Amino acid sequence: MASPSFPEARGDRLRTPVELDARGITLRPIVDADMAFLRMLYAQTRAAELASVPWPVEFKQKFLDDQFDLQHRHYVSFFGTAEFLLIERDGESIGRLYLLRDMLEFLIVDITLIEAIRNQGIGGLLIKRAQMEAGSLGRGMVLHVDRRNTAARRLYERLGFCIVDLDDGSSSHLTMRWSADQLNTA
Repeated sequence: MASPSFPEARGDRLRTPVELDARGITLRPIVDADMAFLRMLYAQTRAAELASVPWPVEFKQKFLDDQFDLQHRHYVSFFGTAEFLLIERDGESIGRLYLLRDMLEFLIVDITLIEAIRNQGIGGLLIKRAQMEAGSLGRGMVLHVDRRNTAARRLYERLGFCIVDLDDGSSSHLTMRWSADQLNTA
């Protein structure tokens, strides 16, 4: 079964922060031709998890392809009005940002950067830009983070997000929320 296409790009999409634009980093709407990069990016996020799994390489690749297809179908079906943005540096794809702004609170559906450029402030600046926009509308922001991704969780905490789940350990992801009241502290 073919993967569903991305929705048509919004005209009012999130703009690239000036600090990133000066570094050659831009945002643009994702198109179906970006699927190969997005599959690779997804596989990269699961590499550590699958490293110790004793499956043949071909089976791991099939598993990753199937999981990506399921995730993609879910995102497009349930968050069809979101902005599906590709993050590029000097024209090369380096990540993705899926942002839903049509709810009472903004929702970061997904933000992922290739491993080689993580920890350079790119994700933080993109989130701060979205926080500024949400705050200007008096709205907060929500995201979900894999409980094992402590680096991402620390970043979100530095940006003012707080865990709102009762953390009983039963869920693979934690819900984190940022309030527009925190705009001056983010």
